Amino acid sequence: MMFIISLVIAAVSVTADQIIKFIVDGNIALNEHIDVIPGVVSLTHIRNAGAAWSMMEGKTWFLVLMPIAVIAAALVYMYRHRGGSKLMMVSLALVMGGGIGNLIDRVRMHEVIDYIKCELFDFPIFNLADICVVVGAIMFCVYMMFFEESSKKDSRKKQSDKTDTSGASGQ
Repeated sequence: MMFIISLVIAAVSVTADQIIKFIVDGNIALNEHIDVIPGVVSLTHIRNAGAAWSMMEGKTWFLVLMPIAVIAAALVYMYRHRGGSKLMMVSLALVMGGGIGNLIDRVRMHEVIDYIKCELFDFPIFNLADICVVVGAIMFCVYMMFFEESSKKDSRKKQSDKTDTSGASGQ
């Protein structure tokens, strides 16, 4: 069941990302700057043909193939561990959703629509898909560092309990 819920989370992430990008593209001129909280955050419509800080600009083939590989790996991992941690499932769903959101832009336009600008410090302008990828990746790291081993122990204990129960009833 959590596998299906995770796929829904990914789909909602993609849908929200694409709706916001559609609204930004249709209502904020390219390079236009609108203060949301003056001096803190603004909406600034840009197009990014690269990754963060425009790294790898012009390497569209890599920026298309890499997310496809990550999305495929996340799907396989989620399916194989579908009875596992909810934290792991949600984290990978967010990474997938964000990856798909930006992938749609790259395939459709060969660049990504970015619009959130942090005015407090010099940071690349980003979008909801980027937020999903970063939050999902952080959650996955937290899962791997603090919960993955206990998840394996729980799985081994459940497996052991099943073996003990089935062995006891067979005698």
